[in-house]
Amino acid sequence: MRALYLLSVWLHILAAATWIGGMIFVAVVLIPVTRRPEVHSVASSLVHWTGVRFRLVGWICLGLLILSGVFNLAGRGFRWADLWTGRVWTSSFGQTLGIKLILVALILLVSALHDFVIGPRATALWQENPASQEALRLRRRAGWLGRINLLLALGVTALGVMLVRGFPR
Repeated sequence: MRALYLLSVWLHILAAATWIGGMIFVAVVLIPVTRRPEVHSVASSLVHWTGVRFRLVGWICLGLLILSGVFNLAGRGFRWADLWTGRVWTSSFGQTLGIKLILVALILLVSALHDFVIGPRATALWQENPASQEALRLRRRAGWLGRINLLLALGVTALGVMLVRGFPR
């Protein structure tokens, strides 16, 4: 059972690194490159196809994070009944876990809005008419949703470290 728990922790870390690393790549590499004049003719396609690919990778990572997170809690001795009886939530561990889960729920909401509503619409309008005000507005909104998601993910990561390593004093 210990080997499965360690495998689950490894998978959790790998999925988080892949997802967060991908968001950082998009923010600090891909988007700045698309602003270069020599790539303007292919920028919208580059963002579109990178977004489509990363959306698949990102949602797989989110699914793995949720599944491995549940397994990791079980590996630490928590059961489903503990969530409903309140046993988990009375400790500082449980309160930190609660905040982490709220942030995860926000991440799922923001990700769905970015990946399935705003992002595709922004990219489609950008490809149709790159200079349209609506395309620019939606691209800005998609950018902000991506930034918010990255900040939420970094917060969840910090809370995860606190859950495992303790709290700063």
